[in-house]
Amino acid sequence: MTEHDASVVELGLDTFGDVTVDATGTRVSDAQTVRNVVAQAVRADEVGVDFFGVGEHHRKEFAISSPEVVLAAIAARTERLKVGTSVTVLSSDDPVRLFERFATLDALSEGRAEVTLGRGSFIESFPLFGYDLRDYEALFEEKLDLFTKLLDEEPITWSGTTRASLDAADVYPKTGSRLKAWVGVGGSPESVVRTARHGLGLLLAIIGGPAERFRPYVDLFHRSVDSFGHDTLPIGVHSPGHIAETDQQAWDEAYAGFEAMNNTIGRERGWPPYSRMRFQHDVGPEGAIYSGSPETVARKIAHTVQLLGLDRFDLKFSTGTLSHEHMMRSIELYGTKVIPLVRDMLA
Repeated sequence: MTEHDASVVELGLDTFGDVTVDATGTRVSDAQTVRNVVAQAVRADEVGVDFFGVGEHHRKEFAISSPEVVLAAIAARTERLKVGTSVTVLSSDDPVRLFERFATLDALSEGRAEVTLGRGSFIESFPLFGYDLRDYEALFEEKLDLFTKLLDEEPITWSGTTRASLDAADVYPKTGSRLKAWVGVGGSPESVVRTARHGLGLLLAIIGGPAERFRPYVDLFHRSVDSFGHDTLPIGVHSPGHIAETDQQAWDEAYAGFEAMNNTIGRERGWPPYSRMRFQHDVGPEGAIYSGSPETVARKIAHTVQLLGLDRFDLKFSTGTLSHEHMMRSIELYGTKVIPLVRDMLA
């Protein structure tokens, strides 16, 4: 078990821009949802959160399909908050254009930009942008290889099967320092080893089950980093949750959103209907939802950080129909109550 100095561990927030409902139960517009996300990030900056991430999706449940545009708006209205994705679907994007967009975001934010690369758990972007799902593995492997090389910010010669070759090509703008990049991993040993091979940070998406079952992936990552001759690389975790003044209030506020999102996705993937009993298990010690009072959430985060030796923990604070007002209060409590408690527990 690795114990971290509290000053080293970063505590962040993530959102996919879930399209929610207002007080009357009416669906909030995509445009208002995007504006709400910017307001949420501004609040996170004000209360001392370290990082704010937005996901990329191309379906009706989520309003953010162009994360860099949203992050640029956030960067312009914040001062210290690191900004990045959670995740960028690299397989259906172009690595060169992606690097250019993030280098631009890094300039606008004065060096606060990060990118988390992934294959995505949803596949809508593949047909939307003209990619064949039969190339699922090759697209990610080749594009990750190219993007990693672009991080050196030197003229690049590269060839592959999924895009045009490059011959001594140079890419602008330059960041002046290496852009921080992670790979989002859901629990595949092959993905863990690939992340280490490319010398990138490992961000584990723990959305089900206890954190303990991910310890073997952390150990594998450390061994792989050593075997590839890299220096120490960061490890983070992304998990869902919600905070209110008491455990019961947090659970009552959050449940409807979790039920709506789980049942929507579950109908597509053959999951059983979500239930309050399942939710109560998930918010307990053996579940992956960090929901409750500030004290309850802080204890669970501190345990996960210590257990896995984390450099960052990101709480996905938006789920399904959870209202903007409840999310804003959750962010306040995360920054003013949970983060100080976690740092005290880890000190």
